[in-house]
Amino acid sequence: MKDFFTGVRLGLPVVLGYLPVGFAFGVLAVQAGMTPLAAGMMSYFVYAGSAQLIAVQMLAAGAGVTGIVLTTFVVNLRHLLMSAAMTPYVRTWSKARLAWFSFELTDESFAVNLGRFASHGVSKGEALSLNGFAHAGWVAGGVAGALCDSALGDLSFLGLDFALPGMFISLLLPHVYLPRRLFALCLGAAFSLIFALLGAGQWNVMLATICAATLAAFMPLPGTDKRRPGTQREAACG
Repeated sequence: MKDFFTGVRLGLPVVLGYLPVGFAFGVLAVQAGMTPLAAGMMSYFVYAGSAQLIAVQMLAAGAGVTGIVLTTFVVNLRHLLMSAAMTPYVRTWSKARLAWFSFELTDESFAVNLGRFASHGVSKGEALSLNGFAHAGWVAGGVAGALCDSALGDLSFLGLDFALPGMFISLLLPHVYLPRRLFALCLGAAFSLIFALLGAGQWNVMLATICAATLAAFMPLPGTDKRRPGTQREAACG
């Protein structure tokens, strides 16, 4: 029970970011022709913020199923990199627990779980509780937005579109205390912008991540940072 409540506490910042973004998705989904039930089911079974928002926009534009599936596939390729980072911590888990953990893993829960695993060790209860609470928050936001669409209309004045980037920034900052990570962050941002300007489309994130991580891995460290526990181990592993 302690692990459950710890996971809920860790997931609270994620949920606070998911509620407004999920709400915006629910509004857009209904405006694209989906029912509140369909929007809620999509939030539960797909559970991918950027992919869902892209999908409903493509639906509204009259795109076919094949185009939507291929586009969301490309957008979610970053999960390959996330799974590679998680593998050392969860390699001993059962296949059933791994499948459930992977199903509920998003960019935000990945960031929180990775930091928690590195600093406090792996707790299955905390991780699954955190993921489940975040998932519930996303579904709740989507259903609320879908049900309230007819009453509220255009929500662009609320600036909900910044909720997701703002949450990413707040989750990223605690992880850049090492020079190598800060270097990777700056490289990733630069490469992402360059690839986007060159017309890479949704591939820009995947390409930028690979390039930045590869270059940062060969960055010589100036020394060991003793400000945080576990820094020596992380410095050795990169």
